[in-house]
Amino acid sequence: MKFKKLACSTILLSSITYGALAGEIEGTNNNPELTSSFIQNQVEQNMSIGRAIKSIVRHYPQEAASIIDTALDMYPEQYKEIIHAAISAQPTLTQEVVTIALSKGISSCSSIVETAINADPSYVDFVVIAAANSTPSELDEIVRIAVVTEPDSADYIVQSLAKEHPSKLVEILTSAISAVPLVGEYVVEALLASFPNDEEVVITTAVRESAAQREQVKRIIETGQNSGISLENLERYATNGGATAEEVAQATSKNH
Repeated sequence: MKFKKLACSTILLSSITYGALAGEIEGTNNNPELTSSFIQNQVEQNMSIGRAIKSIVRHYPQEAASIIDTALDMYPEQYKEIIHAAISAQPTLTQEVVTIALSKGISSCSSIVETAINADPSYVDFVVIAAANSTPSELDEIVRIAVVTEPDSADYIVQSLAKEHPSKLVEILTSAISAVPLVGEYVVEALLASFPNDEEVVITTAVRESAAQREQVKRIIETGQNSGISLENLERYATNGGATAEEVAQATSKNH
C-alpha cells in the first residue's frame, strides 16, 4: 500500500513539474537563458542529458530546434548523446538536428553523420543531404562514412546525394565504391535508374573504381546490361573503364 502511494506521488510530482515547466518552455526562442534553465532542470530530474532531451523533444516538438541548439552549447562534449536522443525521439527532426550540430563545429563532420545515422538508419538520406548542404567540402567523407555505417543503404545514399548534387555524381560514385567495393553493382543500378543519360560515366567510373575487385567488374557490366544499355555501348564504356574483352563477354553472356 505504501509502495502504491509512493508511485502515485511520484507520478503526480512529475506531472506537476512538467505542468509548471510547460509555461517556461513557451517562447524559449526569444529567451536563451530560460531555455538553459529549462534544460538544466530536466537534466537534474532525468539524471542524464540524453534522457532529458528525449523527454523534452517528445513533449515540446515545436521547440525542439531551440532546445537542441542550446543543449549543444551547454554540453558540447555530450553531442553524441544529444543528437542520438533527439533523433530517436523525433526522427523527422533528423535533417535539422544534423544541420544545427554541424554549424556548432563541436566535432568532425564524419562523427556527427555517423551518430545521426546510428540514431535512426531509416533516415540516412536526410542525414547525408543535410551534411552535404552544410559542409559541401566534406562530400567525400560524408559519402564514405555513410556507406561504411549503413552499407545496405549505399544505393539509397548515393542516389539521394546525386539527385541533390548532380554535378558531383562522379565524386559521389567514386567515394562510395572506394569505401565499400562490394556495393558497386547496387549503386550503379540506382544511378542508372535516376540518371539514364549518364550511363557512360556511371559504368566507366564504376568499372574503373572496382579494378581491384574483378568479380565486381563483371557484376557491374551485367547490371548495365540488365538496365537496358546496348551491348555495343556497354562494351565501350566498360573497356574505357579498364575491363577486358573477356570480362565483358563473360558478364554479358549470362543473359543470352
